[in-house]
Amino acid sequence: MLASRLLSILMLLQTRGRMSASQLAAELEVTVRTIHRDIDQLSAAGIPVYADRGRNGGFQLQDGYRTMLTGLNQSEAETLFLAGLPGPAAQMGLADVLSTARLKLLAALPARIQPGAERIATRFHLDAGAWFHSVDQLPALPVIAQAVWSEHMLRMRYHPSGETDARPRKVAPLGLVLKSGIWYLVAQNSRSISTYRAANIHDAEVCDDVFTRPKHFDLVAHWERSVRDYEASVYHDYADVRLSPVGLKRLSLLGPYVTSSAARTLGKPDRKGWVRCRLPIESLDFGIRELLRLGDEVIVLGPPVLRAQLAEVAGRIARLHQSVLPGRGR
Repeated sequence: MLASRLLSILMLLQTRGRMSASQLAAELEVTVRTIHRDIDQLSAAGIPVYADRGRNGGFQLQDGYRTMLTGLNQSEAETLFLAGLPGPAAQMGLADVLSTARLKLLAALPARIQPGAERIATRFHLDAGAWFHSVDQLPALPVIAQAVWSEHMLRMRYHPSGETDARPRKVAPLGLVLKSGIWYLVAQNSRSISTYRAANIHDAEVCDDVFTRPKHFDLVAHWERSVRDYEASVYHDYADVRLSPVGLKRLSLLGPYVTSSAARTLGKPDRKGWVRCRLPIESLDFGIRELLRLGDEVIVLGPPVLRAQLAEVAGRIARLHQSVLPGRGR
């Protein structure tokens, strides 16, 4: 563990340059005191690492020093090939580049590692799209990716919800996110940081002027926070229900957010295995449609208006199926 951490510190200083003790501690999830002890051990081992004092100080390696401990082991090489994303790379116009890079990496690996890495590439495939969903047509994605990478402003028209006319807008593209087969652009406009579905972006054009990324912006942290906020904002209402053992298993049909929320309020099962819990729903109408997916394995206890409306809808469905089929006569 210590040797691995010392190597990590060495590689961080080599790739990123000067770093403070607090930055290293946050990166490696240890205390600042541990980092100071590790730096002392590196110095004792003859590694030319030195410290700059002061508010803007930190640790760095002597100019020109490069460690030779950069070879890949078997697991690391296999992981790199497992991380290849041919589908998303093709959507960004990088399929040929990715293929060439993989060939170069394979050729550069030691002979003893090559078979394992090549086997990973031919036996694992990532299909990020959802079931029964067609892939978005993304003619603008390569242009968006170019703007993100080069840190140039992006001029575009955004057509959400079927809008046919949209004013041009100019944004600072901070990053691209692929979620459930759908690409999203995270970009900063004059007022805030917003998210745009890439399939709704048209007339994309990379501008000549560059932008400066917000100093403390973290794409992963921003996206995770946005997802949580979005899910919390979508579900405005709730349903108190009783679920049979089968209904509890079917709850996954309503999505992971509903499932996890229900788990937090789950009561003890009765003698027949039915349990009581609270389910978040977007609205009464949407809630009725979702709860109908559980069939007769759910009983709605409240709110009263939801229970009454669900009973009314279920009654209409029953009456329709008790009548003679259309066109068959009486």
